[in-house]
Amino acid sequence: MKPAALDALDRRLLDLLQQDAGRSLESLAGEVALSAPAVQRRIRRLREGGVITGEVVLVEPAAVGLPMTFVVIVELERERADQIDGFRRKAAAEPLVQQCYYVTGEGDFVLIAQARDMDDFEALTRRLLFDDPNVRRFRTSVVMGKPLRGTAVPAGHAG
Repeated sequence: MKPAALDALDRRLLDLLQQDAGRSLESLAGEVALSAPAVQRRIRRLREGGVITGEVVLVEPAAVGLPMTFVVIVELERERADQIDGFRRKAAAEPLVQQCYYVTGEGDFVLIAQARDMDDFEALTRRLLFDDPNVRRFRTSVVMGKPLRGTAVPAGHAG
């Protein structure tokens, strides 16, 4: 995808919205020295242009009973396009998988998963990994302590 033509105000709005997408137009307007209608037009253009692809609420996993985070590196047996797409679809359908990246390097995929406990994670590995004949091997790391989590793309620091 070709980078969008963004000016400094667009980039500042993106940074502000990523910090808190629930801010009012008036609050955003005050931060970027524009009128609320001008901010609204810019945000609409950013959505229509595919720069803003959605808005989410971030939830603390432990508060909903999923205190454990796992990083899983998965190596596939065969790397045909249909096999890669099939694993990606399977991972996307698994509610405990928070992120799934097709990568270069030691493995083919890196997954970030949440679970209640080790038994919950073991059940996930059986469903997603052990029962898949195309999974050659996987390595798991348990996240220790409170992870640094973020979804913000540093729009104000680009181009």
